[in-house]
Amino acid sequence: MKKPVLTLALATSLTFGTIGTHATLAKSVETPQQQPFKALDNKMFNSINADNIYDNIDYLSKTPRVAGTESEFEAVQYIKSQFESYGYDAEIQPFTFFGYTPPHTLELAVNGFDGELDPGTFTYAVSGKISGELVYAGLGKNDELQNKDLTGKIALIKRGELTFADKVLNAAERGAAGVIIFNNSEGSLSGTLGGPNEDFVPVVSLSNAEGEALLAQLNSGEELTASLNVEGAKYGERESYNVIATKEPTNKRKATDDIIVVGSHHDSVAGAPGANDDASGTAMTLELARVMKNVPSDTEIRFITFGAEENGLLGSSHYVENLSEDEIERTIANFNLDMVGSKDAGDLVMLTLDGEPNLVTELAQKSSTLLNGEATPFGQGGRSDHVPFAEAGIPAALFIHSPTEPWYHSPEDTIDKISKEKLQDVAEIVALAVFDQARFNSMGPKPKKSPKVKAAPEMKQKQDIR
Repeated sequence: MKKPVLTLALATSLTFGTIGTHATLAKSVETPQQQPFKALDNKMFNSINADNIYDNIDYLSKTPRVAGTESEFEAVQYIKSQFESYGYDAEIQPFTFFGYTPPHTLELAVNGFDGELDPGTFTYAVSGKISGELVYAGLGKNDELQNKDLTGKIALIKRGELTFADKVLNAAERGAAGVIIFNNSEGSLSGTLGGPNEDFVPVVSLSNAEGEALLAQLNSGEELTASLNVEGAKYGERESYNVIATKEPTNKRKATDDIIVVGSHHDSVAGAPGANDDASGTAMTLELARVMKNVPSDTEIRFITFGAEENGLLGSSHYVENLSEDEIERTIANFNLDMVGSKDAGDLVMLTLDGEPNLVTELAQKSSTLLNGEATPFGQGGRSDHVPFAEAGIPAALFIHSPTEPWYHSPEDTIDKISKEKLQDVAEIVALAVFDQARFNSMGPKPKKSPKVKAAPEMKQKQDIR
């Protein structure tokens, strides 16, 4: 299931004076309302550099950054060093969680199969080395398996209707030694079994084309034998990290008590380099921290990259849960940057947990209208790091392009799919929105706390479960 974008509402709650593009804005700044944007243009706006963002994405997406692994820790050290190179005292906030280490070896061979196979894994899949007759088991539903003897065999199951976990458990209950699940639509398959279970048997995924080719040979009467080898999959306590760089108010005597959080998650799913999800948001957070370091402001701005988002928003939840009541009250906005650079995704949207406007959407609609002549639409959606902030009553919104790209959560989420134009556009909109609120003598809307809301459990699961 992809990050959901439900009904999009082009909210027009703000009234603007002169509206224009960035070029117009830079040339003519006449009204008192537009004066801060002239200051922004002079001090930092033209410093936003999509090449910097792109280069950091390129560095971060050389390998998957699964939470709790050495590759995530190396990414954390890189992010910290970048913050420090901009003049920040960066803090690493560690936290522990029970997590999954994906297999280091994944092999599938089918004796008698004419084509090539490129198996994928599921989070929480178990290790094992098995071989057996390959048998088609439909969707893996109980009624389909009642009259099938799967003892010692490997079940070929099509995606659909049931969760991946239920398919594996149903086959295992009938004696299957292993399971192969193939996609029911074009492309490869990536997902999760939802959590550990001692009754799981080894399972791998295949693309729709690979699965249908195997099924065609079985339907033609051929007997196929599959050999499956999964090594290195483990579940246990892991450590992940948030990285925090704080820009203090320029003049504390004139400062507000407000805090704005600009953030993203730096981890990726297993097997995916995560260029767009979410090296793009991480690199943009770094660039915004760089260009805003010396801009005069009366508001504290925290630039944060979160760990273990893909495991259930664990890093952002840990951060919010460890804020004092005073910090929660003083935090007036969370700008969450997740998947903000794919050239193959749709247009920029904002998602709030309850689908209602808040300070973040109002500021960003104001800045996007001034820059592009139209306000960025917003809708309702969870499953990203804005959720813990919203649940704590902090105005928060996810910035994302909709629909998402075809290679979401796949090995094809690589640097060549990134658009510098989209990176520049989102960075400018967010920078202008943050600065509008954080500048001295801000004339922006006064923050309004949102009521605490409870996210539906499925909103916290970003990986496909069925």
